[in-house]
Amino acid sequence: MTSKFSRLMIGASLATFAVPAFAQDSAIIVTAQKQNQTAVLRGGNVGIFGDKAAQDTPFSIKTYNEALILNQQPQTLGQVLENDPSIRTTLGFGIAGELFVIRGFALSGDDVGFGGLYGIAPRQLVAPELAQSVQVLNGSSAFINGAAPGGSGIGGSVNLMPKRAGARDLNRLTVNYTGPEHIGGAFDVSRRYGANDEWGVRINGTARRGDVAIDDEFRSSYLLGGAIDYDNGPLRLALDIVYQRVRVAHQRPKLVVGNIIPAVPGSSTNYGQPWQNSTLRDIFGQFRAEYDIADNALLYASFGARDGSERGFYQTIRLTDAATGAATAQGSYIPRTDNNEAATVGLRAKLASRLWTHEVNVGGSINWLVNRNAYLFYAASPVATNIYDPVAVPRPDVVTFAGGDIDDPFPINRQKLSSLFVSDTIGFWNDRLQITAGLRLQMIGSKSYAANATGPIAAGGSTGRYDEDAVTPVLGLVFKPVNGVSFYANRIEALVPGATAAVSANTGTGVLPVSNGGETLPPFLSTQYELGGKVALGKLNASLALFQIDRDIAIYTLDTAQPGFLVYGPFGTQRHRGIELSIDAEPVDCLRLIAGGSVIDAELRRTQGGVNEGNKPTGVPEYMLNANVEWDLPFAPAFTVTGRAVHTGKQAANLDNTLFLPSWTRFDLGLRHVSLLGDSPLTLRAGVDNIANRRYWASAFDSFRPDLLQGMPRTFKASASIEF
Repeated sequence: MTSKFSRLMIGASLATFAVPAFAQDSAIIVTAQKQNQTAVLRGGNVGIFGDKAAQDTPFSIKTYNEALILNQQPQTLGQVLENDPSIRTTLGFGIAGELFVIRGFALSGDDVGFGGLYGIAPRQLVAPELAQSVQVLNGSSAFINGAAPGGSGIGGSVNLMPKRAGARDLNRLTVNYTGPEHIGGAFDVSRRYGANDEWGVRINGTARRGDVAIDDEFRSSYLLGGAIDYDNGPLRLALDIVYQRVRVAHQRPKLVVGNIIPAVPGSSTNYGQPWQNSTLRDIFGQFRAEYDIADNALLYASFGARDGSERGFYQTIRLTDAATGAATAQGSYIPRTDNNEAATVGLRAKLASRLWTHEVNVGGSINWLVNRNAYLFYAASPVATNIYDPVAVPRPDVVTFAGGDIDDPFPINRQKLSSLFVSDTIGFWNDRLQITAGLRLQMIGSKSYAANATGPIAAGGSTGRYDEDAVTPVLGLVFKPVNGVSFYANRIEALVPGATAAVSANTGTGVLPVSNGGETLPPFLSTQYELGGKVALGKLNASLALFQIDRDIAIYTLDTAQPGFLVYGPFGTQRHRGIELSIDAEPVDCLRLIAGGSVIDAELRRTQGGVNEGNKPTGVPEYMLNANVEWDLPFAPAFTVTGRAVHTGKQAANLDNTLFLPSWTRFDLGLRHVSLLGDSPLTLRAGVDNIANRRYWASAFDSFRPDLLQGMPRTFKASASIEF
């Protein structure tokens, strides 16, 4: 199948390239080539402040456009975020779900936004084809978006903007291929209707399945999204609904190691087990309304919801002999459903006098979250495997821990996060100087329930609750001395719900019970200080930021009061100090550059008993560098060469700082060509990720033990898109 598809792609390419120049409409080709340009937009949705240009905010924000998603053919959101020099992606423990590390802090899938609402995007994996753009806001954002429902988002947030109908009609068909056997297709259609084009409709869908570059790893993704919007006079309405179904089978997981970092297996070697599988189904959406009650005043409201289901037999691969590569395979079955709702309402008004302006924001938000799950944890299979020469072992069948109703999971946790906010941005000298001050009263309520009967508490009975509140302030400053240049500073706090202790946890040497399993910790508060500058001059955009973030951390540690048990608690503080540089520019005609880097000095402070005091937290690279290049070849019109380099510095692999992952570098290359089929532009893309097929440990991010994620092998990609 692979060779047949390859021949088809080559044949289509040759046929296209053979079209005589005189038969082509150069204006159409140039327009299509421009629309295909990968770009970073400086600005985006800044929570309660609305859509803002980066120069007008005291925060670091950028947006990756739809063309980037089309050109790079990412299969997950993490592959989109590989372009950001402040973000690296890893996996959650034992599952296929992605975890994003921003400024050295975790951002879970629960806390990825959709259209500005949080808690309604898919929890583990997101098909990037659903997004018009992907926005990244670096830094703490409790005031901007409210407390993160999943308890993360300290270092930054990610917001997916849904696809909406644009000013021009769109009919796009795409076929794509990822080696060796992953094939798919997509459609995207939009129209505007009405006397003034006030009604917009956009429908898009994706279907792809097959093995990817890792040996025998299977992935499939099915997506259907629809949007209706109305824009006429003072009233704007929008409805977005998305269905997503993702399946991952025989996945290569993270590797649990002991006190030695093993040699990296072959780049495509799959030491996961064939019986591993995960099926994720989500239906989610939002309704948004805006009304201009005056020329300078806007009333807005939005409501969103998600119904999510997860079923799968998961795996844990644990190294037992670093020299030989011997390992064991454990399994778990954890059915889960999520039912979340989110809403926000607010008023934004801008008032002006001869001396100053005021932009006032006032409103509130609320999130309801219900998690239902059960679990079966199994002992390791009696047959050993090997990370260098994998063995398919029998699926484990000896249960060591069990909880909940496997057939019909009942609620394990309910959360309600509500808040009230007010802010004022005062502008002087035609808004060249802007001072922002605000307060958000955040209220967090949580109820936890027993997975099993314990004493007088029945299974599903309440084990505890808490209701906490805190005021998180924000203070920001923007100064624009000349057009195109701005300086900014902010002090902002992040408040996240306290994490819930698991009933058991892996230590690296085995599974131990947790003495306070099921307990939900009090909310965590973090504080950020940031100072930076931004430049937007012609075809040059650049930003520089210096930051410091302090936050309490929760980890599993040995319980001295109960030998043989772990205890989960806020045992210490992480302090991250860093600097970030981001540049996008067109230094000469037809040559575009997107590049940047970040340096992070991270350390543990005020740890319990001084253990690991001053050490580096796990999985936080010392520095990261990214560079993307696009070159429209002047000697071969309609051809564009693309390249990307990703470099990640050394990172600690355990809290003792006795293990470190070395730095690594990856190079990607690609080629794009635009031609005509009749009057329709056809775009052909081909690329190779990790062109040197380098083998490397990409991440060691985890809260307790060394868990290593191996980087992706050399991956061939191709696609063809036609618009008509």
